[in-house]
Amino acid sequence: MAVKPRGSVPEGSAPVSEVVATLSDGHKVKRRILHMRACNEKDEKGKLCCGHLKRWYGYGDEIGTKYGPDPEVYRCERCKTLYVPAEGEPARTRTLSF
Repeated sequence: MAVKPRGSVPEGSAPVSEVVATLSDGHKVKRRILHMRACNEKDEKGKLCCGHLKRWYGYGDEIGTKYGPDPEVYRCERCKTLYVPAEGEPARTRTLSF
């Protein structure tokens, strides 16, 4: 009997990012899962993109009107899907100081 590591997620029960909106240019806007760092968008063959999510400041007026004047937006570096923070996740809008 194999022992699974503590904190592992059973197969088939991984959380899924919900699509919040689709922009006029066709890009999807999804809600991030808490502590999510890689894109979980699937291509037409069903393969995961797994591109890194980077903080994105080049959003247009459409994002600004939907999510406020200074929204926290992340974009996949491969497929260009946009992500907004998860519910309850603290904002990362200011510079960290140590």
